[in-house]
Amino acid sequence: MYWSNAKITEAELENDPGPRRVYSTSPSSPSRMPAFASVLAVIAILYFGKEVLLPLAIAVLLTFALAPISSRLRKLGLPRIPAVIFTVVLAFLVLVLFGLVVAGHIAEVAQNLPAYQGNIIAKIRSLQESGTDSGIVRRLTSVIESVGRELSNAEERPVAPGTGSRPREPVLVEIFAPSRPIETLTSLIGPLLGPIASLGLIIVVVIFMLLEREELRDRFIRLVGYGDLHRTTEAIQEAGSRVARYLLMQLVVNCAYGVPLALGLWAVGIPNPALWGMLAIVLRFVPYIGPVIATVLPLFLAFAVDPGWSLVLWVAAIFVALELTSNNVIEPWLYGSRTGLSPLAIIVAAIFWAWLWGPVGLVLSTPLTVCLAVLGRYVPQFEFLEVVFGSDPVLDPKERLYQRLLAGDPDEATDYAEEFLEQDYLEDYYGKVAIPALLLAEKDRRRGVLTAEQMEQVFGTAITLVSNLAEIAQEEEQEDVEEEEEPKEKESAGPPSTPPKEGNGDESELPDGRGKTVVCIGGRGPLDDASAAMLAQVLQVQGAEVVAARHSDISSRRAMSLVPKRSNAIVVCFLNEDSARHARILIRRFKRIYPAIRVGAVLWVENEKERQPPALREADFAATTLTSAAREALADAPASLVTPARKIRTRRSSKKTGITAARSEL
Repeated sequence: MYWSNAKITEAELENDPGPRRVYSTSPSSPSRMPAFASVLAVIAILYFGKEVLLPLAIAVLLTFALAPISSRLRKLGLPRIPAVIFTVVLAFLVLVLFGLVVAGHIAEVAQNLPAYQGNIIAKIRSLQESGTDSGIVRRLTSVIESVGRELSNAEERPVAPGTGSRPREPVLVEIFAPSRPIETLTSLIGPLLGPIASLGLIIVVVIFMLLEREELRDRFIRLVGYGDLHRTTEAIQEAGSRVARYLLMQLVVNCAYGVPLALGLWAVGIPNPALWGMLAIVLRFVPYIGPVIATVLPLFLAFAVDPGWSLVLWVAAIFVALELTSNNVIEPWLYGSRTGLSPLAIIVAAIFWAWLWGPVGLVLSTPLTVCLAVLGRYVPQFEFLEVVFGSDPVLDPKERLYQRLLAGDPDEATDYAEEFLEQDYLEDYYGKVAIPALLLAEKDRRRGVLTAEQMEQVFGTAITLVSNLAEIAQEEEQEDVEEEEEPKEKESAGPPSTPPKEGNGDESELPDGRGKTVVCIGGRGPLDDASAAMLAQVLQVQGAEVVAARHSDISSRRAMSLVPKRSNAIVVCFLNEDSARHARILIRRFKRIYPAIRVGAVLWVENEKERQPPALREADFAATTLTSAAREALADAPASLVTPARKIRTRRSSKKTGITAARSEL
């Protein structure tokens, strides 16, 4: 019976007003090969043009970061050129001063490292003597001791001119000419020329970009997006705001982490605490890897400085407290630091940019990937970048649920449902997500791509999902009972101090179902059975006694034993919008058997405005959405007592009538 409907054509499906995929691509979409070739070409250009493009990338990102400061100075009345020069000079002075302080502290730590060698060896030996060591600790101890002996022997080995135990190797001699100071100066300054030149280039580019920011924006729009000014302008504004917000908020978060870290390390006695706080500020710009490095270095220094273990424990406690505070207090408070990238995309981007541009690319990975994600959002040819890197879901909730139902994964489907139900009710979830997902399954069945086994799997997964949400349904039912008891307690305590406001009644609320019994039955197949089970659970939340049955129970004539005698309503559920004729047959059958019970049908649609309920003359009610079906099933309206007349079919052919009469005479 379920498969008796003829399959509809593809043209009919295109005209179908049902739910559509937001992110789906039509079969006639152009090939992705040109975009893929363009991506490969861009990667090659970035790799081989590293020497030129890396300073430009740094300059562009610094321009995004400094543009708000320059704009604020201009609003305060400072002219354009002084505002830009003041902003750039101040920013680079801070960076240079920061680098000099870090370099001085690193040199001091390097000089003090040999003094900590004895503590490290003593701690490893104490581990050996305590019996908790392993082969790794023993090998590590021997390696450290051997390296120490070699270093001491190299420094203290005397030179014996008269020994002839083995022939002396020739020694290379370099003639030093003190009369060439220019060459000496060149050898000292030469390695610094490259970084200094890059720094100067970055400063100049940043100044000119800030001075001609509007002009550069207009030229970029004219070059790539003159045909769609609105879209191009939005892309530029979003890229600039997201990058600037990320850099600013990340700097605030890192400073809120590094400054307390330096103070805490100074309080417990770690050498050079300012160095580790400043390194934490810089390293935390590197996603995931930087915070780990910023934690390991002070822990290793605490291990080397203190002969005991108390300092290591204190440093570990400081890092744990700061991580908890930063992750649970500071970052949620500064929620604008969210980049719109998925965590996996941030990791992959860090690996990619580190391979492409080295350590500097690792620091720039997140801002550059943000720009790529914005490009993919506004340029159709690069839409895959937004899909790959973005954090927003690429599937609608109904499509995600349908995919989980097809995969037979009720656990993940339950997780999605629980996330949705943190803010909405069960009625909203079933009406906006679950029923539309079953409508997608019904559409695939009508196209002939959903087999009977897959339908049973979708049904089984959906029933398991409904069972997993039973606890949430009980909680909602208990909340409804408590909300109804509160006004009664207030009335018994006395009249309210203020008169109630008029017009506050929520017309969308479902009626109370306590004391009522409703039977929910699937119409023609397993998918209809799943929708009936979801409707039944919503009615249970309203306090009604519900009996859920499958469509096979009707065909096997078990309906007599399924329907309680004091039932208030029978609801037959259909996902196929063309099942109105079959609905009339079932309603007529139930009305004959149970004339005193209200009988109705639900022909599901995702939106009630899309299609009005069909005209079912024998039915007491007809609905198209979960809310309307639940309201009709719990209504207090009486059932129509008119029993549908049985149709008598007459034979049209006189020949067949004569043959029938002759057979009756015989």
